Amino acid sequence: MPELRKDPIVGRWVIIATERARRPDQFQPLSPAPVADRTEACPFCEGRESKTAPEIFAARHAGAPNQPGWDVRVVPAEDPVLRIEGQLARKGRGIYDLMPGIGAHELIIEAPRHATNLADLPEAQIEQVIGAYVSRLTDLERDTRFKYALLYKNYGRAAGAGDLTHTHSEIIALPVNPVRLKDELHGARQYFDLKERCIFCDMLRQEYDGGRRLAVESRDFVAVAPFASRFPFELWILPRRHSADFTQLQPGERADLAGLLKTTLVKLRQALRDPPYNFILHTAPFRRPKHGAWHTIGDDFHWHLEIMPRLTRVAGFEWGSGFYINPTPPEEAAKFLREVEVVHV
Repeated sequence: MPELRKDPIVGRWVIIATERARRPDQFQPLSPAPVADRTEACPFCEGRESKTAPEIFAARHAGAPNQPGWDVRVVPAEDPVLRIEGQLARKGRGIYDLMPGIGAHELIIEAPRHATNLADLPEAQIEQVIGAYVSRLTDLERDTRFKYALLYKNYGRAAGAGDLTHTHSEIIALPVNPVRLKDELHGARQYFDLKERCIFCDMLRQEYDGGRRLAVESRDFVAVAPFASRFPFELWILPRRHSADFTQLQPGERADLAGLLKTTLVKLRQALRDPPYNFILHTAPFRRPKHGAWHTIGDDFHWHLEIMPRLTRVAGFEWGSGFYINPTPPEEAAKFLREVEVVHV
């Protein structure tokens, strides 16, 4: 029988459609055949630095800026969603608010040699990528025009990736906080006011006790299928220790996160035949004393990385109701992933 589940953080309802339950091999690709992987024309490969805008940041082992010798490279997006030039000038037009499209849009090129999936990179390379994430988020926080920087990855056409198949992720810095983040912040704050504990930490303790939704574990991190999963095989990666800010990762934690992230992505690829996916980092917004807002975030929020394989379509019911329909119970998804044996991780 179908089951309605409520997300304890934001209050969102999900329908776990057990009567429509599907095994991993029953999901069909959402997108047509992938774009041809034309390595010879890829502007992100090492040696073609002139094909992109000048780099903003690079982790290098040799060479000068915009030359070969890099391990991870960050460049401005060619067609940015928001532009960094200009000043904020929020104003009203009748009952409507508007402001110039000020922000930043950056591409993190995750490897010098051509690869299409982050799962194909060695753990040491993924650790370098995580270091680049931390560096760019820390730098963008210094710009007082920005309130939040959203880090995300689109893999595959159905997940919104374009024709550039070279593995990369993106950061968009915003002059406002996203509504979905604010929903989480409000929910976490309400729970903390009531119980004086972080709701994410309580969720982790409950998952440790039961173990049914734990998919992958490491020394410092855990990948869990959330109780009210919106999508089949949705996973959240959370640090075991309480931390609101992704940028506060310690060096040892970066290496551990790289290993767990690789293992998780390899398991998803093996279980679901290399599905398209999105991952999105949910971390604390930029806090500055002059704003005086969100002053309890360090206690009540817990950063996490949400991974969402694109296996089903969001249609009219979801858009109209705000509910999601998930045909794979998270307990079954986690169990299946636990049983996937990863070779040569």
